[in-house]
Amino acid sequence: MALGFAILVSLSEGPKSGYDVAKQFDESIGFFWRARHSQIYRELGKLKENGLAIAEEVPQSGKPNRIVFTITDAGREALLQWSREPSEPPEMKDHFLVQLYGIESVDVDGVRQNLLRRIERHQDRHAEYVMKHKLLENSNSLADLGKQLALEVGMRWEWEWVDWCTKALERLAPEAIKAMTNVVPFKPGEKKHVK
Repeated sequence: MALGFAILVSLSEGPKSGYDVAKQFDESIGFFWRARHSQIYRELGKLKENGLAIAEEVPQSGKPNRIVFTITDAGREALLQWSREPSEPPEMKDHFLVQLYGIESVDVDGVRQNLLRRIERHQDRHAEYVMKHKLLENSNSLADLGKQLALEVGMRWEWEWVDWCTKALERLAPEAIKAMTNVVPFKPGEKKHVK
């Protein structure tokens, strides 16, 4: 997926400055498509050049003027056409899994530490997704339904990683599981994707 389409999705919700788009990436779209702020600003310029967005300078008193981008009809059409294209699952590319594959040649203590870090990181992300999902629970709009469905995939993904990392750590270092203070391990029968 090109970054431009992710930005068009953001602009389809309403006009935004580059700062607003970058903030939305940090708080939501970025869960599923990462981009640096410099990439977002560069891509906004390309969308404008290609007629998929327009830019308007909005004066502000005591501050630099804001440049606000709005999706055009051509941008909406491009977004519609893009949504009809086949979407292939991404190929996995994870250096940590390569380390595990070659565990006899790497530092096993380093692998254990990586497992602990990953458990904590995936739990934190899961908690963030759950919080955002709860904010949408009482909505009946199609836009919010799409966000809920995407967040549910994210919640499942994060819990599966926590579960797998915990089991891997149990096999590589059972004593580490007992010593974990910043991580709550799974209990048998616990749901993996809490809503």
